[in-house]
Amino acid sequence: MPEPIEVRKVPLHNVTDASELARLVDDGVIEADRVIAVIGKTEGNGGVNDYTRILADRAFREVLVAKGSRSMEQVRQVPIVWSGGTDGVISPHATIFATLPADRAVRTDEPRLTVGFAMSEQLLPEDIGRVAMISKVADAVKVAMARAGITDPADVHYVQTKTPLLTIHTIRDAKSRGKTVWTEHTHESMDLSNGCTALGIAVALGEIQMPTDADVMHNRELYSSVASCSSGVELDQAQVVVVGNARGVGGRYRIGHSVMRDALDQDGIWAAIKDAGLELPPRPHPSDLNGRLVNVFLKCEASQDGQVRGRRNAMLDDSDVHWHRQIKACVGGVTASVTGDPAVFVSVSAAHQGPDGGGPVAAIVDLG
Repeated sequence: MPEPIEVRKVPLHNVTDASELARLVDDGVIEADRVIAVIGKTEGNGGVNDYTRILADRAFREVLVAKGSRSMEQVRQVPIVWSGGTDGVISPHATIFATLPADRAVRTDEPRLTVGFAMSEQLLPEDIGRVAMISKVADAVKVAMARAGITDPADVHYVQTKTPLLTIHTIRDAKSRGKTVWTEHTHESMDLSNGCTALGIAVALGEIQMPTDADVMHNRELYSSVASCSSGVELDQAQVVVVGNARGVGGRYRIGHSVMRDALDQDGIWAAIKDAGLELPPRPHPSDLNGRLVNVFLKCEASQDGQVRGRRNAMLDDSDVHWHRQIKACVGGVTASVTGDPAVFVSVSAAHQGPDGGGPVAAIVDLG
């Protein structure tokens, strides 16, 4: 049986700041050696060359080494997923997951938060956007589920991944071996890697059957309702964190999920919070949360038809500000208006993650 989980959200005071993680350890809330995952937002451009992710990653890993007994090599195995870009009101922050000794956790037979982690086989540049990647991701998701003690896919509410995207270097490598790549546009490969990964998650959880290469980025009716996929230049495997609920694990926290149908769908966010176990009135207000919402995790995407609720917008045609930044700022504002807290995990590039123009929402709550 997996150990119970403690989960806390902390602010980043600057791009290399991990002081609030250190404070949690110093105050005895968590132990550095028991930190098993971190998911956070950094303030860079969110693009291929967003090095704020690497700076934040280094800062957090250095604290885990300094405050614990693990070597840097061991700490490098801890999944730390940074999503770059805090457009609009979104505030840089991190959500930290750590195990607790059973004698320190609330005992209950009710479903409570559990976390599992896995790394896929190496993803070659020619795999990205193709069935080979889908299969490798699906296999890793199943391993992470098993490590979380989850047997029923319905108990999985959030799968956070980090996968490689294509760079000039990796494109050149594929060509040198006589291979082709899906695209030679490195920024486009971010959407591609995320979308293909989401299909792998959907396959692993039985949400869809195995797609074809032709379905990737084209058949938007195929999606996962729990996938949250990010990509970057810092790895060549799929890093998979599965978050769900399991009976008997104990602890105070529980997770739920839903989907936003479009960029303005506040009800989808509230539905995820309710699914996690909070009782709310028919028309809830942020004050009804009473500090029990730990965090929400969302993916967002500009609708391919260039509209929201029948009104056209210019995001996809804008040559000055990429639509990634515009939709992220929009959904970040909508989400913060629900939670009353701008420190929300809102990530863009949601192909095959929730319905077109919307996206999946996961919510973790403290049930005390």
